[in-house]
Formats: sequence, C-alpha cells, structure tokens
Amino acid sequence: MDRSAEAALDAAAAGSADLAEALERAQRGDTDAFRVLYRDTQPRLLRYLRALVGDDAEDVASETWLQISRDLASFHGDGDGFRGWAATIARHRALDHLRRAARRPPPILVPAEDLAGLAARDDTAATALDAVATDAAVRLITSLPPDQAEAVLLRAVLGLDAATAAKVLGKRPGAVRTAAYRGLRTLARHLEDQQEDQPA
Repeated sequence: MDRSAEAALDAAAAGSADLAEALERAQRGDTDAFRVLYRDTQPRLLRYLRALVGDDAEDVASETWLQISRDLASFHGDGDGFRGWAATIARHRALDHLRRAARRPPPILVPAEDLAGLAARDDTAATALDAVATDAAVRLITSLPPDQAEAVLLRAVLGLDAATAAKVLGKRPGAVRTAAYRGLRTLARHLEDQQEDQPA
C-alpha cells in the first residue's frame, strides 16, 4: 500500500474515532458534539438526497435531522453505524417526500422576469461554482441504473461500508458491493469517453 493510501486510512480511522466520541457526548445532550455530528454527516446526506429528491434535498434533510435529534438518545452503535442510521432515516424521509409529491398538483411557477430584481443573500458566483461541480457529479451518478446509483452514493458519497449500506437498502452486502463496483466502472468509462472526445 502506498503512503497516500495509508494516510487516507489513518485519517479515516481518526475521523471515525472522533465521530464515535462526539456521538457519545451528543447522546448525553452536548450541543457542541451534536454540531460535530451534523458537520460530518450533513454534506454527505445532502449529496445523497439531491440524487433522490433533487431540489427538495434540503427540506428532506431538515426532516431527517429533526428525527435524528428526537431519536438520538435511543441510537446504539458507533460512528459508522450513525452514518448508516442517518442515511436510513434520510432515505425513508425521501421516499415519503416523493409519495407526497406524486399526490399533489404541480406548483404554479413564477416567471423569471419577476425574480430578476430580487437581491441574493450570498455570493451568487461562488455558490454557483460550488453547485456546478457537485450537481454535475450527482447528475452523472444518477444517470446510472437506480440500484447502482444508490450503492455508489451510499458507499462513495456518504462513506458507508458495504454492511451498513446494505442495511439502508435492505440488501446483502455483496449485492451492494457489486452494484457500487459496476456503477463506478460505468462512471469511469463515461469519464474516459468524455476525455477522448475533448479536443487536445
């Protein structure tokens, strides 16, 4: 194993230990520790949820965190188990959201001309650049067959191991490993094809 791979594994192990410690403290009511859990898990959950529910990811993530904060004291497990538990809750909230959305009529959209004069709350250019990279990656992943896309999102984006991802999806760990492997291979071929198509 090369040094960079060793360093990555050491950093992941240290991060898991920190997360486990924060989890124990958060379960005892430490708000700073809960903040550590949130900062570690929220970006991963958002990327996962964007693939499932698109622009409604932040709303679904809010519902997810409400349930996490309500049920945290009853959770049993380590840091990786927490991420899996959070992903399971997020997936259930996303499926509930999609069912509700299927039952309600489409919204009446406001014409873009009416929005042009409104001021932005933050640096629009920086936000747009950050979003383009993330959205492009998530769009590419969601172009995979659904089982592969979800396996890749849970393994690569949320950082879950195969056993935890399997629990989230209700599948065997081997099936999740296979789906993630196939999805990543398809993504690699797609990126190689894009690079070959670009002029030198």
